[in-house]
Order: sequence, then structure tokens, then C-alpha cells
Amino acid sequence: MTINITKTLLLIIDVQNDFCPGGSLAVKDGDGVIKPINTLASSFAEKGGRIAASQDWHPAGHISFASSHNRKIGDIIDTTIVKNQILWPDHCVQGTMGAEFHADLNRTFKKSIIRKGACKVLDSYSAFFENDRLTPTGLDEWIRSKYIDTVILCGLATDYCVFYSAMDSINLGLKTIIADDAVRAVDYPPNSLENALKTMKDAGVIFMSSAKILDELI
Repeated sequence: MTINITKTLLLIIDVQNDFCPGGSLAVKDGDGVIKPINTLASSFAEKGGRIAASQDWHPAGHISFASSHNRKIGDIIDTTIVKNQILWPDHCVQGTMGAEFHADLNRTFKKSIIRKGACKVLDSYSAFFENDRLTPTGLDEWIRSKYIDTVILCGLATDYCVFYSAMDSINLGLKTIIADDAVRAVDYPPNSLENALKTMKDAGVIFMSSAKILDELI
């Protein structure tokens, strides 16, 4: 297949300090995504491609924090808006170092940042919609305005924010590709990665290495 860079968005998902080693919600080998992402971003920038990045941006006391409910990390609750909310450690709190993008990440996306999860009573995994599955972030509208028909995803984490973003992307009618060497998973609860991969592949999401993606760019 060939990938027309003028109609393609490189979408970097949540490569933030709290999701990388040493962070409060660290993904194993999370910083391992940075080198292939930087290679992709450099090529896109050189060739005039479009790049955007999502950023978890939670207020203190966010509904997804176990500490907000005096509950244990990993507990699952129903909120007034969504069911089966997993409770996480406090992470990516607005204005903290944990919410900042990793220092080694290529910042060519700095004018196109999609902040999500900023509503105190609503979590957000996808870069397209909040977890009520109704409230848009504005990304889809922006994509349409740029005549983009293909989205390449990379970042953290494969079975959560990358997964939800990929499923929204393909359900919105966009060709959706995951750079499979530029993602890492939480795999919590057990088998969440396996289930996410199967669901994405069954839906038509394409998995390619970053090197293969670069070879296919025109």
C-alpha cells in the first residue's frame, strides 16, 4: 500500500512523563516509543505532513483517580456519566511535570495538541471523544477541515488511549494505521492487550512497523 502524506495525520498519543518509567502510571518500556516516533515525526515534518499529539490533562481530584473516592487503584466504579470506570493513580494533573510531554519527544506537533480528560467528572481515553462517547474533542472536525483521510497512531498505551483512538478513527471512516513498534501496553486487567489487538484487527485497523510506514509514504 502507499500512504499519501498530504492526506495523512501522524497522531501521537499521550507520550507524557506519568506514562513513562518513573511516572505515577508508568507503562513498561513506555519511553521505548520515543525513538520510532521521533523518526516518523522528523520525516513527516521534512515532507510537509501533519502531526498532532494528545495530552491527558486532568484537574486535581479527577473522577478517574482512586484517591478521589478513597478506593484502591484498580477498583471499578460506576459514575453518574459512565459505567465501569477504572480507578487509576493520580496522573497527568494539569500543570505538573507528570502531565508534560517526555523531554526526548520530538515537539514538531507543538501547535496541534488535543488536551483530553480536562472535565473533572468525565474521563477520556480517545483523542476523538470523551468517555461518554458523545463529547467530541474537536479532532475529527479539524481532520475533516484538512482533507485528511488516513491516521497513523503511535504512543501510549496500546490497550487504552491508542485503542480507543484507533477505534474512533476507523469508525469515523478514516483509514487507520498503528505503528506497532511505536506503541506499548498496560495490559491491565490481564488480557486487555490481547483483546484490544483482536478488536482493532477485526475492525480493519492496519498494523505496520514505523520503517514500513516510511517506505510507503509518497
